[in-house]
Amino acid sequence: MADSIVIIPTYNEKENIERIIRKVFSLEKAFDILVIEDNSPDGTADIVKTLMKEFPLRLFIEERKGKLGLGTAYIHGFRWSIQRNYEFIFEMDADFSHNPEDLVRLWDATKNKGADAAIGSRYITGVNVVNWPMGRVLMSYYASAYVRFITGMKIRDTTAGFMCYTIKVLKTINLNKIRFTGYAFQIEMKFTVWKLGFNIVEVPIIFTDRTLGESKMSKGIFKEAIFGVISLRWRSLFKKYKPAN
Repeated sequence: MADSIVIIPTYNEKENIERIIRKVFSLEKAFDILVIEDNSPDGTADIVKTLMKEFPLRLFIEERKGKLGLGTAYIHGFRWSIQRNYEFIFEMDADFSHNPEDLVRLWDATKNKGADAAIGSRYITGVNVVNWPMGRVLMSYYASAYVRFITGMKIRDTTAGFMCYTIKVLKTINLNKIRFTGYAFQIEMKFTVWKLGFNIVEVPIIFTDRTLGESKMSKGIFKEAIFGVISLRWRSLFKKYKPAN
């Protein structure tokens, strides 16, 4: 068993899933993969199950009854990974918007450079986004600026979905208290890690929008993040952040 597990939530990713799995397994550093599959009608799960025969004890799947939200997918994966004592637990998209080769850099930041959590950051060295229309770039960039303003966090890419957490961090967080299930989940997780006093490091990456399959992004997702961060900040005023254990 590797010391690291990459959690990949999927819904209708048949065009990408085999390629992303093979790419991760081709890396010099060993990573296991857990696919959280939300009952895709396109046969994504069947592709993963076929590959599991080729990669026994490295590739795993957890199937759910339907689309239950990104946040619940990751929390399901966190619990699964903690039970199996993985030291480094990653979030990554299936669509190659996150370059699998950057997994090694996130791992290095947590393993060797003192980070408790590492963010694959689009905005720590400017704006490193490829194939997005300008409107979406601006929306994402200023959403992060807004989150920093409301919360006080210094993180440049607060909505990033490419992450590495140490098991210590995820054991410390009370995962039952994480409320958001959409993309605001990413903000809430970072805010919670920050409030608990952990060391968060941003590792610069280049984010490339998917070329195959359909994007799950929508304006509603950004609205959730914008209004959710207000409630997150408000609740934090009356909450003591203490370890779950």
